[in-house]
Amino acid sequence: MRVALDVSAVPTHVAGAGRYVVEIARRLPAAGVDLALVSRRDDTERWRSWAPGASVEPLVPTGRVPRLLVEAWRLGTTKVARGATVWHGPHYTMPRRGSTPTVVTVHDVTFFTHPQYHETAKAAFFRRAIRYAAAHAEVLVCVSEFTANQLREIVRELPPIVVAPHGVDLERFHPESPTSPEVPYALFLGTVEPRKGLDTLLEAFASVARDTPDLELWLAGQAGWAEQDVRRLVERHPARSRIRRLGFVDDAALPSLLAGARAVVYPSRVEGFGLPVLEAMACGAVVVTSSGTVMEEIADGAAFVCPPGDAFALAATLQQAIDLDGEARLDLGRRARKRAEAFTWASSVERHLAAYDLAAGR
Repeated sequence: MRVALDVSAVPTHVAGAGRYVVEIARRLPAAGVDLALVSRRDDTERWRSWAPGASVEPLVPTGRVPRLLVEAWRLGTTKVARGATVWHGPHYTMPRRGSTPTVVTVHDVTFFTHPQYHETAKAAFFRRAIRYAAAHAEVLVCVSEFTANQLREIVRELPPIVVAPHGVDLERFHPESPTSPEVPYALFLGTVEPRKGLDTLLEAFASVARDTPDLELWLAGQAGWAEQDVRRLVERHPARSRIRRLGFVDDAALPSLLAGARAVVYPSRVEGFGLPVLEAMACGAVVVTSSGTVMEEIADGAAFVCPPGDAFALAATLQQAIDLDGEARLDLGRRARKRAEAFTWASSVERHLAAYDLAAGR
């Protein structure tokens, strides 16, 4: 089977949905797929290094608007698309011209359910993209049963859905021998944008900081939209001298950063999956995340949870997590690691192969 995978939307700093695209691109050739990666014209080197078993087709311009126009109106009729058994759009969108059977990945439906957490134009664009994919793709891939169920409630007429949860690299993300960091810290990891709950976390940390005078809060992740709101909250914070902005963290440093935290806090209000929670659990970290979300589904009892948006509850839960010690901390870390072992990229690839076979009519 020859699959054309559109990797043109993966940004310079890889996280979240971008990490998903990289991981399946790396593994599909070893699973017997003749893989063509459709990249931006200035983005061939890293794809050749990441997926040496695939061919790289630099067909897409760099700018966002030209990229989307080319995808919609030209890519589906290119020689690469015509020669593929299946075209895979891994980020909501797909070509509007062409006849190659298509698989589209839907990561979440927050553009419908929580549009206030996105830029207005972006939310409108992706609502249209999801509806178009639902009407024209042969198969949709959802990254969690949580997302699939929400999608079924929003869009009534759907093609077959294959649920393919993300995985975690269990060799790279693993528990490390306990070390004493220079200071104890709680860690947030994720793109800095409104839905991630950083406003709630900063309010909660004001309370926790009063009761735990040596604890710092480290914020790791690249800036997203409305990042300036978080910057202002940090500047006005009563414990601002104990808040570190780490920015984007290199892959090599991430496992140690997660494993060394007193708690990894991911208080996002809504997600399609929540990969930082899984990566932290694979490292045996004590995790605090949001109840009633897909992250609680992923954690399955191996993390602390509290209602999203509730700073009082988050402060109490975070305090409980950082105070956990001794055998109780070790036991939770073991359970977290065991739960994380249920999520592998190999399993995700198997589910994608099933989606491709279904799209191709096999």
